[in-house]
Amino acid sequence: MRSLSKSFGAVRAAREVSFEIRRGEVLGLLGDNGAGKTTVVNCVSGGLTPDSGEILIDGSVVSIENPEAAHRLGVETVHQDLSLVDTLDVATNLFLNREHTFRWGVFGWLGWLDRRRMYRESREILNRLSIDIPSVRQPVDKLSGGQRQAVAVGRAVAWGNQIVVLDEPTAALGVEQTRLVLDLIERLKKQGVAVLLVSHNMHDVVKVCDRVVVLRHGLKVGEIESMEGITPRHLVDMITGVALGDLDTARHTET
Repeated sequence: MRSLSKSFGAVRAAREVSFEIRRGEVLGLLGDNGAGKTTVVNCVSGGLTPDSGEILIDGSVVSIENPEAAHRLGVETVHQDLSLVDTLDVATNLFLNREHTFRWGVFGWLGWLDRRRMYRESREILNRLSIDIPSVRQPVDKLSGGQRQAVAVGRAVAWGNQIVVLDEPTAALGVEQTRLVLDLIERLKKQGVAVLLVSHNMHDVVKVCDRVVVLRHGLKVGEIESMEGITPRHLVDMITGVALGDLDTARHTET
């Protein structure tokens, strides 16, 4: 992201924001409410069009004018509401709007869903990510909060071969469910996926993030290039603008 800006009338939600995310790492995007995180995420996911600035993937400038364009570029976003259909089963949610249909005969002419193929590939997706769900035919509304989050992340990973954006993935989850989601994020990193993590939970950020970018009032006000020795208090200080204390200034930039 290079000098990205977005305004809503007189409100400058993002101002000249620049950062990069690398394959096989988790980048934390932090900031208080109103800092500009949601605006940045929506620009990356195709929900908003920036007023100025550029988004580059593998060094090439790309245009993400809508969510479909983001999907084509391998950018998937898991929003806080998860966008799951509770009455549908796990497999159908994983392939939502990307359903497999029969390609031949009367079934192909009628556009019938190839459920057997979707069930098989859904199990492969879950196994690859070590997501423990008893049956891909189980309705989503029967799953726990952590399992539902895992399904949403699994869907993003299945199609997002470049970047997966996670917006508050552990919000409202219990301790055990949070651990499952953080373990899943670690597995994404090991598989070479670039993960952009938006979170208000500083303990989660310290556990899984390799680097951190901090926004305040639409501006990037800090960046930590190494999380070694970083504590949740350091992150809170950067978010709120409090003096950074004994944080090694050689390992971060602040403007």
